[in-house]
Amino acid sequence: MKRYLVLANGQVFAGTGFGSAKTTAGEVVFTTGMTGYQEAITDASYFGQILTFTYPLIGNYGVNPADYESNGAKPSAIICHELARRPSNWRATMSLADWATEQDLPGITDVDTRELTRTIRDAGVMQALIVDEVTPAVIAAAKARTGINDQVAHVTDQALTQTATLPADAPRVAVLDFGLKDSILCALNQIGLQTVVFPATTPAATILAANVDGVMLSNGPGDPESLPEVLPVIRTLQDQLPLMAICLGHQLFALANGATTFKMKFGHRGFNHAVRNLKTGTIGFTSQNHGYAVDRQSLQSTALTITHEEINDHTVEGLKLADHAAFSVQFHPDAAPGPHDYADLFADFKANILQHQKEIHHA
Repeated sequence: MKRYLVLANGQVFAGTGFGSAKTTAGEVVFTTGMTGYQEAITDASYFGQILTFTYPLIGNYGVNPADYESNGAKPSAIICHELARRPSNWRATMSLADWATEQDLPGITDVDTRELTRTIRDAGVMQALIVDEVTPAVIAAAKARTGINDQVAHVTDQALTQTATLPADAPRVAVLDFGLKDSILCALNQIGLQTVVFPATTPAATILAANVDGVMLSNGPGDPESLPEVLPVIRTLQDQLPLMAICLGHQLFALANGATTFKMKFGHRGFNHAVRNLKTGTIGFTSQNHGYAVDRQSLQSTALTITHEEINDHTVEGLKLADHAAFSVQFHPDAAPGPHDYADLFADFKANILQHQKEIHHA
């Protein structure tokens, strides 16, 4: 079945439809990951977006429930150059095409994704429609979608899993769910931290009353400035408990401490972004998925110090709050399916928690 991607600039990309046949819309973005398509599609940070895969062959190892990052597909649609017809992997339970149908997720294959990616890189991310027929009215409707809906979606309470049975006295981490990836919980559990997930709108008093030892601010979709009610909660929590923040959580942590954020031209999405640790000078590859970033200039009047930066465009990739056991990273150290170059940041978080517990006992 022929289907079409109609961009807000009037450009049309033709392809073959798979998955759901519904008409849909969203902001077109691209990811450069060679693997991890299932993790990307179930990442809530892609909520409502049309996700384009730059790697030419997608779906070759199928889909399996063990690799979900949430409770199902989160983009409004997916675009690829070639969809694998016969997936082969011992863990696969179905093909990507069949799973997309089950998830009511529209997809288009046989698209010139190189040209589409170049368009997004040159013009920036933009809104688009996916339709069965291109008419003057459809093109007009696509062009009319100039306003971008960046409201953070309420994609919390997703019945995410924990991966380990831990001792009852293991430290407990409150995880604020702004669109949480399951791999964050797995990473915390694997280093011996229990996790208690709270919806994004939970008051600080409720979290502190749960007798937790640390706080994690999760990833999620949308514009961080659309969540001003969260900022005083973060300030209260960082004053009393060790805190770590990832992706959207990193941006909210920066806003809570006086910095500002901005929308990037086409963002960072993929598993191959090189990031420099400014303290050690070492460089690691990272998994990233964000369309907003912290404004470097706005940090000058804050108590925040930059700890990591992207080596190509010098995006702020890590922050540390002075005189607090609180830090954040823009990238994903949990990184399912990889890379894991910065996985030791979770151990740093645990060390902060254990030191805080020690200080409390000695007080």
